[in-house]
Amino acid sequence: MKKLDKLILGSFIGPFFLTFIVVDFILLTVNMLKYFDEIFGKGLSFWIYMELISYFVISISPMALPLAVLLSALMTFGNLGEHFELTAIKSSGISLLRALRPIGIFVVFLTIGAFLSNNYLVPKVNLKTFSLLYDIRMKSPALDIKEGVFYAGIPNYSIKVNKKLDDIRLQDIIIYNHAEGQGNTNVILADSGRMEPFFNDSYLSLTLYNGVNYKESRDQRAKTEKPANFSRTYFSENQIIFNLESFQMNRTPEDLWSTNRSIKNISGLKEGLDSIYSEMNQIVFYNFANTESNYTFFTRNRKLTPPADVAERKRVDDSLRLERGKIKQARQDSSRNIIDASSYNATSDSLNIELFAYNSQEEEMEDKPSIDSVISQSVGGAEMVDSENTQGKDRKGLSIDGFDFTPLSRSDSIRLFKKNRSEDTVRVTRLTTEQLLRMDSIIEVNNYEQRAATVAINNARTLKNNFSNKVSQLDNLEREYRRYQIAWYQKYTTAFACIVMFLIGAPLGAIIKKGGLGMPVLMSIIFFIVYYMLTITGEKWAKEGITDAVLGTWFSNLVLLPFGFFFLKQARKDARIFEADVYLELWNKIRAFFKRKFSKT
Repeated sequence: MKKLDKLILGSFIGPFFLTFIVVDFILLTVNMLKYFDEIFGKGLSFWIYMELISYFVISISPMALPLAVLLSALMTFGNLGEHFELTAIKSSGISLLRALRPIGIFVVFLTIGAFLSNNYLVPKVNLKTFSLLYDIRMKSPALDIKEGVFYAGIPNYSIKVNKKLDDIRLQDIIIYNHAEGQGNTNVILADSGRMEPFFNDSYLSLTLYNGVNYKESRDQRAKTEKPANFSRTYFSENQIIFNLESFQMNRTPEDLWSTNRSIKNISGLKEGLDSIYSEMNQIVFYNFANTESNYTFFTRNRKLTPPADVAERKRVDDSLRLERGKIKQARQDSSRNIIDASSYNATSDSLNIELFAYNSQEEEMEDKPSIDSVISQSVGGAEMVDSENTQGKDRKGLSIDGFDFTPLSRSDSIRLFKKNRSEDTVRVTRLTTEQLLRMDSIIEVNNYEQRAATVAINNARTLKNNFSNKVSQLDNLEREYRRYQIAWYQKYTTAFACIVMFLIGAPLGAIIKKGGLGMPVLMSIIFFIVYYMLTITGEKWAKEGITDAVLGTWFSNLVLLPFGFFFLKQARKDARIFEADVYLELWNKIRAFFKRKFSKT
């Protein structure tokens, strides 16, 4: 490494670590303010708070790195330009790109480290953060009984102390016992008392002196019965033990947050995406399979078969589920010293495979005449009536001009069909015009058409509700699918943002030629706010499905990257785009141009 590289890299490392600590502290303060009321004032130890703060520092570091790179690059090249060191470097024949190389190599390695941190370190830290933060939230506030105020922090008790001599001695005490859940029926009054915790603050001993206990029973009674019992008990000393388990912080198992996408690395997110897609595919597959039974007329000669890709994915998912079941059964058998694991019978999984095979068998039997179709042909197209709904009732025969219109049961129809088929003949009865007119009159008189329309409307509404539920389920799954994609691509975009901020900050500092914390901080804040707003906007578009998840997560980098190349081009030309004299001279030229033009006219 040459002396120039050491000089430039050394002037960058110091401001980088300083700005990273400052930015991380600012973001830490912003995040801690969100949970300020929930985590403070609960009597936790100092090390619990330090553990939580350390978790927050690591989890917000991916957002702090781009801003630290931007600010430190601005300050470094601003100082070099302000002290004419950058001018001396250019005059010696070294280009700006060559001067940017040492910091650029450092930023590339920093980007790789940021990606590895996002993929491996941050998910584990987020898991511990969620677990600890939940435990702190669930912990009850510290025992703090104040003078003249009812304290209800202890379960089933409400305590009021009118005067506290110190943390132990109390005077003029009122206690309401709500353990029976019948209101203020148990009241204790005492002149003084002592409050002492024991067993590592797990229990509280409250000793009362010179008091009285009022207790009333509120049992249900009739008007003629005697009033409820009321007792008054005087005591010179009474000790009450309170259980303070709710004031202790219990650690929750971390496995409860195993499904959160914030604690998953890229491989875990891919597994989650595959699981969500399989669930969506399963809903679509069974929607096709279940809807076919609702369209009896439409599907008489046609089949509502699912698309080929849906059926293939369902077959693959079923095979994988079956293999997982076999492996699980084999492990259970091996733990029981059973070697043969081939006797596994996956009943729940075989049902799905049988349903898939059932549709295939239906397609093979399309060419074979069904019993119902032949029976319907045997009565001249008239639909047979199944009498299963009329069990236990007498069917009245209908005869018109000697022709019997009595509906046959399904069993009789099948028996008649088999008999006719065994004789290799099908009887077809032709109805006369008069008989058809009389049948139409029967349909009109008994309002069969109106009943059929009502049944059809009810079926249509049922189908609509089912489809609406399926659509809402698919929408929720698609939204969760997009969120998993966003969490996946964020691990790349937040790391690549360091390179984008370096391409903006270093040339911008060479153009501004101002060091310190004045102009660099102002420009860094402006660009970081723009970057943050573009990031939030792109992620919102991706979550709502307005744009693709890849474009939504990379939106901020794609917008700011041209600015970096523009500033780099201007810095190579020593452009003065941030000096007021340039724009004042341009304004004078514009005024002179219009002045000459109007003078000629």
